[in-house]
Amino acid sequence: MNDLLIGLLSALVATNTPAAVSNLVQQKTGLKVAVTAVATNDPVELAYQKLMADDDAAQAEVDEWIQARNKLGPQTDVEKAILNGRIKRRFEPVIKGYEDFLNVHTNHANARIAYGSFLNDIGDEDAAHVQWKKATEVDPKNPAAWNNLANAEGHHGDSKIAFEYYAKAMELDPTEPVYIQNLATTVFLFRKDAMEHYRITEQQVFEKAMALYRKAFAMDPENYSMAAELAQTFYGIKTPKFEDTNATRAAEIKLGDEALAAWKTAQKLASNELEREGIHLHFARWQINLGRYAEARTNLASVSNEVWAVTKRNLTKKLESKEPGFSTTNAPGAASAPESK
Repeated sequence: MNDLLIGLLSALVATNTPAAVSNLVQQKTGLKVAVTAVATNDPVELAYQKLMADDDAAQAEVDEWIQARNKLGPQTDVEKAILNGRIKRRFEPVIKGYEDFLNVHTNHANARIAYGSFLNDIGDEDAAHVQWKKATEVDPKNPAAWNNLANAEGHHGDSKIAFEYYAKAMELDPTEPVYIQNLATTVFLFRKDAMEHYRITEQQVFEKAMALYRKAFAMDPENYSMAAELAQTFYGIKTPKFEDTNATRAAEIKLGDEALAAWKTAQKLASNELEREGIHLHFARWQINLGRYAEARTNLASVSNEVWAVTKRNLTKKLESKEPGFSTTNAPGAASAPESK
């Protein structure tokens, strides 16, 4: 247990609903994929399922503590130390439970995956890596172990190795969209490494990431995270340049319309107003680029949460520079709130 815990959970809770926190852990990192409870009378599996239930209960309780404390405003160093101690004491029996179980059942791959996920959640990434590596050794046919190990490599290790590990997870379980999404995200974020690993151009990297996102989303069409990440990839696509300026403009409009359609799909799946307001900003960005200034103004006007204040302000300035006669004095809902994340 270390002080990274407070920063990790505080950041999640401050910017996400409790459901979003849970989704962020699973969908972004795939930490607990395929580690689910099943009906059984096997005492070993029952003990393993109890470990996971204790893990979930402890993290849910800590989430509540942090949310409640965040509502009270800034903390003093003493208050932080008190909360840290409280969290540490709450998690100690969970750690002991996993350690005791694995000391007896050393080859229980799913328990190592779950323990690694817990350690990663509380900020002990090196220890998590050890558990996931061991899980691939004791059960090399377990796709979740390879996926989680790929996450660890992609975040803090060698992204080229991560590409290989994700491919291994996908080979072992081609029906799990999270593995495909994770590979897409890693390809998108580590473009230079992807270019070298797959021997493709930067534009082909964006195309590969988009194709992977499309595949994952087709398998899980109600998944907001996948829809939003697919829409995000359109920012990396460059339209071809033609000698005929009209043809070039037509290509730009086609790309913009496709991007807007992707964001509209994500909008339908958004679970809260914060997500929906963020999508209005994406609408506005593309509409400004397409010269649809009235539509951009309407979308900017619909954004009021101060979380988006900086982005809204920047887009408003961009709109001012593009549209004759437009200024912050007549911009609907021009941001005036203090900057915030």
